[in-house]
Amino acid sequence: MTNATFLDKIAQTIIDNYSDKLSDLIVVLPNKRAKVFLIEALKNKVENTIFSPQIISIEEFVQDIADIRSIDSIELLFEFYEVYLSVTDIQHQQTFELFANWAKTLLQDFNEIDRYLLDPKHVLSYLKDIEDIKKWGIEVENKTKLLENYIDFWKLLPNYYESLYNHLLQKGIGYQGLIYRQAVENLNHFSNSIGEKQFLFAGFNALNASEEKIVQHLIASDCAKIYWDVDSVFLNDPYHDAGLFVRRFKESWKYYKTNPFEWIVNDFSQSKNIKIIGTPKTIGQAKIAGSIIEKLIEEDAISLNKTALVLGEENLLVPLLYALPSTVGALNITMGYSGKNNPAQILIAKLFKMHTNALSRSGDSYVFYYKDVLDILTHPLVEPYANTSKLVNIIHQNNYTFITHKKVLELNDNPSELFVLLFQKWDNGSISILETLSNLLLIIKSKLNNDNEEEKITKAFVYSIFKIINKLINYYSQHHHIDKIETLHAIYKQIIDLAEVSFEGEPLNGLQIMGVLESRVLDFETVIVTSMNEGKFPAGKSMNSFIPYDVKRELGLPTFKEKDAIYTYHFYHLLQRAKNIYLLYNTESEGLDGGEKSRFITQLEVEKQPNHTLTHEIRNSEVPLIAYEPIVIPKSEKAMMRLREIAEKGFSPSALTSYIRNPIQFYFQKVLRISEVEEVEENIALNTLGTIIHGTLEALYLPLIGKFLTVDDIKNCIKLIDEEVLKQFKEVYKEGEVKKGRNLLAFEVAKRNVYNFLKLELKEIEDGDAVKIIALEKTYERILEHPSLPFPVLIKGNVDRIEIRNGKIRIIDYKTGKVEARDVTLKQWNKLTSDIKSDKIIQVLAYAFMYEPHLQDQEMEVGILSFKNLKAGFMPFNFKVDKMETAVINEDISVNYIEQLVLLLNEILDKDIVFEEKI
Repeated sequence: MTNATFLDKIAQTIIDNYSDKLSDLIVVLPNKRAKVFLIEALKNKVENTIFSPQIISIEEFVQDIADIRSIDSIELLFEFYEVYLSVTDIQHQQTFELFANWAKTLLQDFNEIDRYLLDPKHVLSYLKDIEDIKKWGIEVENKTKLLENYIDFWKLLPNYYESLYNHLLQKGIGYQGLIYRQAVENLNHFSNSIGEKQFLFAGFNALNASEEKIVQHLIASDCAKIYWDVDSVFLNDPYHDAGLFVRRFKESWKYYKTNPFEWIVNDFSQSKNIKIIGTPKTIGQAKIAGSIIEKLIEEDAISLNKTALVLGEENLLVPLLYALPSTVGALNITMGYSGKNNPAQILIAKLFKMHTNALSRSGDSYVFYYKDVLDILTHPLVEPYANTSKLVNIIHQNNYTFITHKKVLELNDNPSELFVLLFQKWDNGSISILETLSNLLLIIKSKLNNDNEEEKITKAFVYSIFKIINKLINYYSQHHHIDKIETLHAIYKQIIDLAEVSFEGEPLNGLQIMGVLESRVLDFETVIVTSMNEGKFPAGKSMNSFIPYDVKRELGLPTFKEKDAIYTYHFYHLLQRAKNIYLLYNTESEGLDGGEKSRFITQLEVEKQPNHTLTHEIRNSEVPLIAYEPIVIPKSEKAMMRLREIAEKGFSPSALTSYIRNPIQFYFQKVLRISEVEEVEENIALNTLGTIIHGTLEALYLPLIGKFLTVDDIKNCIKLIDEEVLKQFKEVYKEGEVKKGRNLLAFEVAKRNVYNFLKLELKEIEDGDAVKIIALEKTYERILEHPSLPFPVLIKGNVDRIEIRNGKIRIIDYKTGKVEARDVTLKQWNKLTSDIKSDKIIQVLAYAFMYEPHLQDQEMEVGILSFKNLKAGFMPFNFKVDKMETAVINEDISVNYIEQLVLLLNEILDKDIVFEEKI
């Protein structure tokens, strides 16, 4: 197999046939990218210094003939809206956002009509006639206003086309189709003015009617040559789509009746190693592509600049960049990347959301929703540069749900320039908003480092959106009639679909990452193609057009059949001269990125060439034999030191139950001191509700400590419930919204719980209970010394309430959740520390243990009062053997409890017993 690429052959042809008139030669290629490669090929063919011929893309060439400046799709949409307003009755005029929905499709149809040199009046009136036929069955009197407007729309299409065409022509600007039509009209004048110039067309496949006419005219004028790159395998097979267009040209062009068709090559049938690899999901393909590159580099089997990684789907770019090995070094990305997935665009979209939500808040106050604020502050383009971590913490700690604009600025006492722009009010018109966004992107761009490959790519993302914003500023300065923030947002959403990020790297150096269209004319030794699924590659049958399929067929406009043939040619051209080919596809047929295996793969298998080696494999991620290994952490010297420190400062009852529940949880929270991440509670959490109820009861009973409770005392407490619950909410829930939505329900639940508790207390006092409160929310501690313990251990905890009731000490632990009497009943001591269901018993007996030294020959009981089970009243700890129950804490209970506590502490403090996760 020859190593000569198509561009090598073109370079040789230029030197052989045009060396004496290079300054008059213009080489026309399908795209700009191939120019660099052709210059390189020329450089390798000559030893002396020469002037390079002029090398341009077909679009630049056609623009030169037409002498009209090309405008982008965004500018075109604005120009069309201007025309639309001028030719549409004022009562039928639509807003820009409604207009843009159908205008984008209509402009594509105008473009096709012009590129294929069709009579616009004929095509567009054809569409109107079709719609008339569809509505024939409806009587005149039954036609609604909506239906009449619909028919009128189709009648207006020729007028829209003509007005837009003339409007653009007058300005000397145009879309691609208009430029092509004008170029054909200008052909004779152009060919008379070219003098000695010669044209060489190279590497084309599908030509539209305008391009055909231009090329054939120049060939007939004897000032141009065209060189195709088609393989005999595709050309000679009447059914192979890769040769569809070239077969048509070979048969229909008058020039080929008497002249040879150049070039037909025989490269595809040469020896090739084709590996077809299926794997689940997009990310799987990215990882496999990365591992293929890594393996090839390790084997030193390839030169990276002769390797192409072709992405059948642009969304694969970012995961692929993370999957590439660091040994790749230089890489060149040449492809369009959707504006929708651009990180800078996502930031702008979040800003629109935050500010439009803020503007829609009640009254004149500019109020941000906390989630919108956090979305901005934690965005990867903001967080590293805006110095906002302190503000994020304040929002979390103070439970801000809604924050005024003024408060945001107050909370950040040292705002960066970037921060000020992010939270600048959007109440001064669209131009002001766009200028803020433009400055914002400029600051972010200035923070990015050009030496870092990742930041270089991010810079390209930011710059592409910066250009879009600046275009909008330019358009808005001319179109003052669309100045609402909602309209601006709608326009932004419309145009971002049209905005692609273009990456341009060093084409001759390193791994080439490209889209399918960027691979035209180029040849590589090793090719890796991703997303080889139906609907992705080829792209499928979606036709975004007002012109029906059968009408397109009749008029000679391209349909999905021609679109498929273009993809087929590109695919097979990629394979044509390659030696090693890797085709990756998603094995999952369902889901957003799913789809069955591409027909191109099946075609390669069915029409297998004798010299091709095809292998097919499915790669699934490895499933471990054991689903999950519990975490095991040995006790290091530092861990033992920390445990001794805890023993000195005090083990709380909740720490002991935390260890029984899960030793790893105990290790993280108590040994490593890792606290849970603080987050804004938009809706009040159960533990917050518990804190509020505890706090309310403490505040209500505090003045009553040390005296016997009376009926009047409790009635007085009942009167204060509303006021005290609200006060506790403000204290615990801080800046959170209390009197709305679910939080209002939680507020009422807290009040109801406190009220029900006080009603129970009232009834018991009325029934004759003598109750004196000794302590509320008080911390008690007691040192546990035991011969088997390595050192004394302090047991320390907070007791909710201690009272003397009818001469007996009662220690009460409040629980906001549901607890039943069986939860505080124990039948066997040896199950106390091994059964997590005994956690409440361990806690209440710990309170008894800590309070025991304070007893003065009194009986003591400990238990739980459950707010969700108040009808059960106070539930004391019970030790039950056979039918014997003991509720009073006696010496036997104390001794047995201490014995079990020592066993548990010995396990915690034994350096040879690891912390092992319970799953």
